[in-house]
Amino acid sequence: MTNPTTPETASDNRPITDLRKLALTNWVTQHTPKEQHPIVLHSLGSDAGFRRYFRFQQPSQWLAVDAPPATEDSAQFLAIAELIARQDVRSPQIAAADITQGFLLVEDFGDRLFLRELTPDNADTLYRQAMDTLLQLHRTADNHSLIPRYDRELLRRELGIFSEWFVQHLLGYSLNQSERERLDALFVQLEDNALNQPQGFVHRDYHSRNLLLLDDGTLGVIDFQGALWGGITYDLVSLLRDCYRRWPAEQVKRWALDYRQQAISKGIIPAVSEQEFLRWFDWLGLQRHIKVLGIFARLSLRDNKQGYLQDLPLVIRYTLEVAEQYPELQPFSDWFKQTLLPRAQQQAWYSDYRSAGNATGEAP
Repeated sequence: MTNPTTPETASDNRPITDLRKLALTNWVTQHTPKEQHPIVLHSLGSDAGFRRYFRFQQPSQWLAVDAPPATEDSAQFLAIAELIARQDVRSPQIAAADITQGFLLVEDFGDRLFLRELTPDNADTLYRQAMDTLLQLHRTADNHSLIPRYDRELLRRELGIFSEWFVQHLLGYSLNQSERERLDALFVQLEDNALNQPQGFVHRDYHSRNLLLLDDGTLGVIDFQGALWGGITYDLVSLLRDCYRRWPAEQVKRWALDYRQQAISKGIIPAVSEQEFLRWFDWLGLQRHIKVLGIFARLSLRDNKQGYLQDLPLVIRYTLEVAEQYPELQPFSDWFKQTLLPRAQQQAWYSDYRSAGNATGEAP
């Protein structure tokens, strides 16, 4: 990722003009007549997609967003923002938008990321607040024209990212026909689990980097434009088995079962047993983490976003911890440890997955 606050240089050290940043600056100037001019955009960086965020005020009320139309669906962002706001979920207000250019002025939620605010002392309180907000999201009514289906085709396409980018491109391993067939059988099982549990609104990236604590005590939700209609436990496992912050397994289980009870009492899911709910949760989490192994590899190799590699050991840990719990998944765990893990251990980013995400002094 390049830093928009400093000029890029070509191979002969000539500055490269950031034409989109210049265009965004002009657009912001036109839409903020009361601001002191000239407008100067200060980069906040980008996300896992191709959106870039800029501040231009002190104190800041609005963020300028560069969302290239070729890769980012700003119309969907606006529609989903309005949809979830109807559930009394705090999504950013929109001051101005140009869908054609991919420019937006959105409410600045500040810098109090959930990830940075979490401590062992406040985790219970903050996660209960995040789960309460998730319950509100799960009350969103279905809208076929707005929310795409998280169907088998999409689930399989996501799982295929693992085979292509993590296994083949990052680890340099070529699957043989027998391995492809075994992975295919596993993927069918994971797809069945995702499709056979209750379906509802899926934020798709509901985790500690996309939640912010606001000054009024509420929780702000961002990065929801990829929302789908799919398995009800997807966002819960994204939150509780966060790729950027790990909590002890028993604590995660307690939170998940608390959520189950709340979801039953609110009529969001039927009165399913704890065992079946945890299977929904575990298996959909495995689908997500297998996918994420591929996505983080792709972000590094294709998009030059190297920072995601350091999170791979924790994702491997989640993947193997779940696979080892279920007899049906044990062959995948064995194959991963025998075939892929030795290759991962040779990579510069690798650290012992068995202790990945542990707090200081915590036993593996």
